Amino acid sequence: MNNNIKTEITVNEQKISIIRIDNKEYISLTDLARYANPEEPKIPIYSWMRNSDVLEYLGLWEQLNNESFKGHEFETFENEAGKNSFYMSPQKWIKETNAIGIVSKSGNNGGTYARSDIAFEFASWLSPKFKLYVIQEFQRLKKNEAYQNKVDWHANRVLAKVNYIVHTDAIKNFIVPTLTEKQKKYVYASEADVLNVALFGMTAKEWRDNNPELKDKGNIRDYTDLLHLVILNNLENINAELIEVKIPQRERLVRLNNIAKKQMDLLKNNKSFKNLEYIENEIEKNIDMLE
Repeated sequence: MNNNIKTEITVNEQKISIIRIDNKEYISLTDLARYANPEEPKIPIYSWMRNSDVLEYLGLWEQLNNESFKGHEFETFENEAGKNSFYMSPQKWIKETNAIGIVSKSGNNGGTYARSDIAFEFASWLSPKFKLYVIQEFQRLKKNEAYQNKVDWHANRVLAKVNYIVHTDAIKNFIVPTLTEKQKKYVYASEADVLNVALFGMTAKEWRDNNPELKDKGNIRDYTDLLHLVILNNLENINAELIEVKIPQRERLVRLNNIAKKQMDLLKNNKSFKNLEYIENEIEKNIDMLE
């Protein structure tokens, strides 16, 4: 399992692991199963998956969420479910049906995980009361992650980063190849300051010199407002295009400055932009409440 983030919640003093794969949460069925059988957690999982109603639910989930789900194999399992001879395990389910709602790995640091709605069904089968506690703690985790990590989206950062790759790639492809390694570093800094001067009227160094108490906590772009960040995003696109057609830096600076002034006048009273400012302010309020 190539998980990007691993965390955990605690339910009735029991730790339950959660991993995020491709921005989707998977809750540990193995940890949930320890509620019923601390020594052999795989036994409750296997027993649960033998149930015909459970297989019907898992099959429907896959049909709704998985284009590669093997429906024919699922029908075979569905017909056999309930028989005394019927056996089902997470590994068998995944292998035979190409399921994605459950992931499983053997050995040390392994275990069986499932998407949250599947995991909640398993928790309910173990105990409805236990399920409610699991849902409560999971929702609390999601809320904390959303605001502490700023929903992986925060206007003051994401807008400064959008199209950054486009901008730096343009510099690399059309300017850097003619310079020495030492000059390359200078060009990157210089190009960033072309935008800074065009929009803010100062270089990054000049801002740090004017704000010594903030220089170790961020840069000019971290402390500006949303309006300037929106325009900065646009200027990065435009500057990349100007670089590609080999417009001299000095000429680009003048053009970018004029464009910044026009966009400032256009956006500052724009209704859509006001809505974006409102959303950002609401996010900031919720973050402040948690800190």
